[in-house]
Amino acid sequence: MDKAKKKLVLNECKGYFFMVIGCVAYALSTVLFLAPNSIVAGGVTGLSTLIHLLTEGKAPIGVLTIAINIPIFLLGLKYTGWKFILRSLLTVATLGVITDLLEFLPAITDDPVLASLYGGICQGIGIGLFVRYEFSSGGTELGGRLISKWFKLGNIPICVGILDAIIVVAGAICLQKVDNVLYALIVIFSSTKVSEIVLVGLEKSKMCFIITDKGREMSKTLVERSPRGVTVMDGKGAYTDSHHDVVLTCVKNRQLMQLRQIVKEVDEHAFVIINDSTEVRGKGFKEWDKEE
Repeated sequence: MDKAKKKLVLNECKGYFFMVIGCVAYALSTVLFLAPNSIVAGGVTGLSTLIHLLTEGKAPIGVLTIAINIPIFLLGLKYTGWKFILRSLLTVATLGVITDLLEFLPAITDDPVLASLYGGICQGIGIGLFVRYEFSSGGTELGGRLISKWFKLGNIPICVGILDAIIVVAGAICLQKVDNVLYALIVIFSSTKVSEIVLVGLEKSKMCFIITDKGREMSKTLVERSPRGVTVMDGKGAYTDSHHDVVLTCVKNRQLMQLRQIVKEVDEHAFVIINDSTEVRGKGFKEWDKEE
């Protein structure tokens, strides 16, 4: 086996390994926190949890998750292709089996707020790993894609949000727990934040545009006093029709105060735009040859 094929096989094995880890994290979210506290947080797993609770535990959550996803996958086969469906089905099957295998574990807390928070954290780890290694758990994500194509209700995130909202509200009504909506929001918020960390890491950067009439002095000072590279571009004001220098640089969060001080010293009339950058690759940041 040549080096390229060996690397491809290793990457594929790595992906499946972390898919399983993601399934374990997601299953723990359901088994240890959400289901024992009767929290329905959206998605097919949330719907499965609701049916499980309504049947007083007679219908296993894992089996329900697989059963509900199968017709969604069959409907989506035409639009996504069999490779995506097969990969998603494998993920769902793994998640369903692990969820039911771990069902014997006792709940860690009976505080619904803490359960929502910790459940969202575990769920976020699972979702982040799925996305990072290009796996999908199907569910409302795929359902949202189909609804977006069939009924033109809006973009995919809106359709997914509608489906999740229906499940959350149904949980609140069926379980007669109005506060389920609040708990679901806690789960969704914490899950989103943690999945973002899994995807992009803790070390975020800032992309800075500095519009100034002292571009040469500004770039020289930045190069001398900070370890970051600088790019200088020509700009033209649309209203004044006057030319300005546009200095572009990326800094890490902890270096932002130093950048502000330098800009203020060189040109206190400079116009500065600072944006979040979820990923920066190159010298001084994440190198291209250091792939995850």
